[in-house]
Amino acid sequence: MSTAIILRGVTKIFDVPHERQTSLKAAILSFRKPPIQKLIGLDDVSLTINQGESVAIIGRNGSGKSTLLRVISRVYRQTEGSVEVNGRLSTMLDLGAGIEPELTGRENIFFNGAVMGLTSAQIKSKLERIIDFSELNDFVDAHAKTYSNGMLLRLGFSIAIETDPDILLVDEVIAVGDAAFQQKCYRRITDFRNSGRTIVFVTHDLDAARLVASRAIWLDRGRVQEDGNVGGVIESYLSTTTKEEG
Repeated sequence: MSTAIILRGVTKIFDVPHERQTSLKAAILSFRKPPIQKLIGLDDVSLTINQGESVAIIGRNGSGKSTLLRVISRVYRQTEGSVEVNGRLSTMLDLGAGIEPELTGRENIFFNGAVMGLTSAQIKSKLERIIDFSELNDFVDAHAKTYSNGMLLRLGFSIAIETDPDILLVDEVIAVGDAAFQQKCYRRITDFRNSGRTIVFVTHDLDAARLVASRAIWLDRGRVQEDGNVGGVIESYLSTTTKEEG
């Protein structure tokens, strides 16, 4: 089976100033640099994700889930280790990410398609499909700065999945949309998975993980705690969480 993503010994460390100045005057008058605190986002993570897998990344807030996606998508550069991605990547990591507010919805489709390496002819062939899925038919020629969060979600997700990437990375943002559009997104993700392409998504919705994923990875404090069957990984995660809360 061909591999889509390979991480070998990946560590990501963030340098965070430990001391904040309380005012602009204090910052100007301070001649010493604040001490730097090292925060570990990922800690020696090694993973192989095969083509056609649908992988849910679960864990508590601050466990490294979003950092993992950002390292895979090269938004962040890893501090140590190596990342290999085989195939054209599409990402939806933040609400409105990649959407230019001064462009119309239609112009954003062409802009993002070009960024993803599609030709103008390829974008035109997918244009109506993207607009239809986004349900923005009456607003596609309005500037994106006038869009609500729900409209930004619909446009961003439609571009991400309807441009036929090999690998799709999604970070929780589907939860922003209304229930009907969420279900529509999950149905489209299932179709995407069934077509043999690869999905990696961060979610706190464990029912969605059970519905869509063929595999789950549980992260805690930047390390992989368990990787395998969705039901088994979720059971382990919930068991540990329940014990800690108890």
